[in-house]
Amino acid sequence: MNSDGFPSGTGEHAVAISRVAERQWHAVEGDRVVGRGDVSRRPDGRMFLSIDAWVGEVFDRLADAMLADLPRPLHTVVDEADLDLTSQWERAGFAIRRREWEYLVPTDPRITGLDSAPPPEGVTIVAAGRVEEAPLRTLDRAIRDEVEATVGWQEMPAEVVPGPIVLDPSKYAVAARPDQYVGLVRLAAVTRRPRIGLVAVRSDRRRRGIARALLAHVLGALHHSGTEAASAEVNESNRAAMALFEGVGARHTSSNLELVLR
Repeated sequence: MNSDGFPSGTGEHAVAISRVAERQWHAVEGDRVVGRGDVSRRPDGRMFLSIDAWVGEVFDRLADAMLADLPRPLHTVVDEADLDLTSQWERAGFAIRRREWEYLVPTDPRITGLDSAPPPEGVTIVAAGRVEEAPLRTLDRAIRDEVEATVGWQEMPAEVVPGPIVLDPSKYAVAARPDQYVGLVRLAAVTRRPRIGLVAVRSDRRRRGIARALLAHVLGALHHSGTEAASAEVNESNRAAMALFEGVGARHTSSNLELVLR
């Protein structure tokens, strides 16, 4: 055991690395599992690795075994504040590809300034639970096509997946014109606080205040229910999204790094 009470990986038994399932590896010392490695394939086809090991040597050996078995490119995500873990992945050959900021978003309109952010003329906000699935699916498809034609899915948050998905209208509020939906916001209920998973407006309807009106609706409803803050994640290259959230008083709380091995 080391000074922290964890297995050292340098006891009387050598550490053995084995692939125990299609997407899982174990590091075993004697009869103890002293490290685990997993790989998951995201809907856009990218493979993401994770390794849980208490000792750097065990991490390195698991990484070597996994990299020998898997095709490139490979990805992983780490908390930027975890310098040791970041260094371990860099030692395995991974390089930083992008940074995603975690924001804490206040809901109080006296802080956000969104009490005076009505939708533009001809646009109404439809609350979650009243959204119709067919026009929501049409808007979702249009936004996905625009993403694919511009930045690409590799720049989107992990939960914003390409291809057909099952839409749950109860999780969306939308901006609607008489003939179509033109913008949406998705709110995910999580244990600690609600999370704004996506704010999107059709490209031909941007810069008209629709995104602010959607945020005003969702954050106002949360404030009314007694929720003081929500969370959101934004790619640091998405300047428009960063300006939107920082403009309503959101602040950085942490950041995640996506690393890649090509």
